Amino acid sequence: MPPRTGRSPDREFPWWLAILAVTGVYLFWQVLTDEHYAAVLSTLRKGIFITVLVTVIGYAGACLLGLGLAAMQLSKSRILREVSRLYVEVMRGVPIIVLLLYVAFVLAPALVSFWNWATAWTGMEPLRGRDFPLLWRAVIALILAYASFLAEVFRAGLLAVDKGQLEAADSLGLSRWQRFRLVTFPQAFRLILPPLGNDFVAMVKDSSLVSVLGVTDITQLGKVTAAGNFRYFETYNVVALLYLTMTIGLSLGLRRIERGMNRR
Repeated sequence: MPPRTGRSPDREFPWWLAILAVTGVYLFWQVLTDEHYAAVLSTLRKGIFITVLVTVIGYAGACLLGLGLAAMQLSKSRILREVSRLYVEVMRGVPIIVLLLYVAFVLAPALVSFWNWATAWTGMEPLRGRDFPLLWRAVIALILAYASFLAEVFRAGLLAVDKGQLEAADSLGLSRWQRFRLVTFPQAFRLILPPLGNDFVAMVKDSSLVSVLGVTDITQLGKVTAAGNFRYFETYNVVALLYLTMTIGLSLGLRRIERGMNRR
């Protein structure tokens, strides 16, 4: 079979990126020079921090919980395997927006009631529902939802590590923790970096769902702003531009990290 003479996809000029860059520069120029766009941006800018906070904390918590669930699925204990599988299947079967509402209005009040019952004998002042902010209810819901997806990613990566590497680690006398930290996880992480990056970008977008709880992220501020100024076109153009800037910037950064790791 004759060798291919076409250029590698990685070496092709990214016309899609050039088009997005030109379009983005034009849109940002519009936002900065048009008084209506500038007013909308000034309001939505306050929600960027909340969006980033929800995404970063939610993703970090989901990674930790997902890694724990993956370890449980690979455990020798059948009970741990069954518990992990039950969690993953249930959480993957519930829409994230439903889970957000469930955590906010069912699980969170139940936790507050349990806390008050458990601490009643201490004389502490009982908690009220408003003492559990909606922001953290939303973060917990995202952690619970994304942990089920990340658990499968981690499990696939851990299983992909060559068994010879594990046997070599055992022959060197490494403990199970040392084998995981020094041999298994570094190799698995390189394999699962692309899907981990995809889920991170997906969480940036899904963080907009917290607006259903009234959390003042970009989407919620966009809805409130549009309802007040009736300029839906300008408002949602800025909302979309902010999300696109974050997601595309993350995607490019993750691709650069992935290429750097592949060169090693």
